Formats: sequence, C-alpha cells, structure tokens
Amino acid sequence: MRDVLYLEEIEQAEALLKPQRIEVLRQLAEPRTCSEVAARLGQTPQRVYYHVKRLVEAGLVDLVSERKVRGIHEGIYQAGARSYWLSPRLVGRIGLRKARDQLTLGYLLDLMEEVQADIAALDRTAPELPSIGLSGEIRVRPENRQEFLNELQTMLQDLFTRYGGAEGDAFKLALACYPHTVQEPRGERDDD
Repeated sequence: MRDVLYLEEIEQAEALLKPQRIEVLRQLAEPRTCSEVAARLGQTPQRVYYHVKRLVEAGLVDLVSERKVRGIHEGIYQAGARSYWLSPRLVGRIGLRKARDQLTLGYLLDLMEEVQADIAALDRTAPELPSIGLSGEIRVRPENRQEFLNELQTMLQDLFTRYGGAEGDAFKLALACYPHTVQEPRGERDDD
C-alpha cells in the first residue's frame, strides 16, 4: 500500500467521490472480501462488490489475493493508498492567471499546488528520501510585520546564495507564511 495516491484523472475522482465508496475504501485499509466489508457496513455483498469493482477499475483499490469458498472464488481487496490527494488540475485554472505578488494569497495557493504535485511525484520506493518538514507559529505585532518579512527574506536569500551552486543534490525549498486561525475540532462546537 502506498502512502499517497495522487489523482489527476477525472475518472478516478468520479469513482472516489461518492460517500458509500469512501466508506468501502476506509474498510479496505486492511485486506478484506466484499462479504466482510458488507457485514461491517450493513450492506449486501453485491452492493459492496459494485463499489469495489468501480474502485478497482479506477486504480484506487487492488485485488491482493483470492480464495475459494464453497467452490466460489472470492477476491480479497485492499485500498491502494493510505491517503488520496486530488490534484487541483482536475478542475483546472478558471480564468487567466494574474501576475502574482509573493505577498498575495493567490501566490501562496499556486505555491501549495506546486508543492503538492512535487511531493506526489517523489519516488516513494526509494530507501531514503532526504527531506524535512517544519511547522510552527510565530507571533508578530502589526508594527513589526514588515521588519519580520524583510528579515525572513534576507535569511532565506543568504541560504540560496550559500548553497545555490550547480553541484550536489538539488532540493526545493518552499516556505509559506500565512495568518493562523484556530478552528474548533469537529463535533466539539457548542451550538446550543
């Protein structure tokens, strides 16, 4: 099972984005038969098989083995990945791309699409993928915002200059800085 399956074909997205199929897919995190999934979901094996067949055709689920039960061959299926990412290219760009300033939300969205596509294209079968991910929160007073951005830009430009030669392994560095909003976890909102 792969970590991520990056969906770039509309047919794959159509096969996946049905609530019942997503539930079937979740049940196939472990290898199971359609009868086992049906029992867990309270559905008929035929209905589950219909959904599994569509997921297999779309390349989202794999037939991992078969067994013979009372003279009938029964497939054992498993999800093809732990996570499924939908490419923003499925919808495509609506309208013309505007020239984007690095300080705009549009630029940040374009950058995140690029990072998502780059990560999805990595060879996850390689024994080692040298990478690093950092996340943190920095609090900056409004009057210090420009100073913070200038210092951050200077620091990163120094790194690019110091390690920007033509030799060695190429690494891509993408940094996103955006306002952090705290969201309540699902199911814990107090609407009363």
